[in-house]
Amino acid sequence: MGHLSSTINRLVAGVADVEETRLNRMIGAGLAIPTGAVLGLAMWLTPSDKGYGTHLQLGLKECTVMHFTGWPCPMCGMTTTFTLMAHARPLDALYTQPFGVILFAMTFLGAAVGLVDLLTGRGLWRRALALIGPWERPIAAGLMFGLFSGWLYKAWILHPTVFAIF
Repeated sequence: MGHLSSTINRLVAGVADVEETRLNRMIGAGLAIPTGAVLGLAMWLTPSDKGYGTHLQLGLKECTVMHFTGWPCPMCGMTTTFTLMAHARPLDALYTQPFGVILFAMTFLGAAVGLVDLLTGRGLWRRALALIGPWERPIAAGLMFGLFSGWLYKAWILHPTVFAIF
């Protein structure tokens, strides 16, 4: 009876492994496809020399905030930065929108994790979540700080005279 139960346990474990691998591949696809599409679009676009406005190549309208106020929105320059990074121009990207470089790196890592899991089913996404899980609040706070700081930086670049008192 012991041999039969151990054989059944191995078979059940094998089925569970197949299901887990399938789940890992599905989650990998869920990560790799959208992040890969973003990176692919960034490679396809041509970065705007102005440091913003690259999104117009996608048929999108001019930024409403910039149009009505002349001031950048918090995401100003992100598409241009992603495009510069995809074209291997990190210094230009850093100058355009420093926070965009961080978001690009996170997108690239998400695509890499997704691709590994899609191809292998190894469950790298679980390890990534386990790594960042305990740091969720500080990461979220850091991202909000980065977004705000990136916006201030972009405002300073576009309107340096306003910030001349500092």
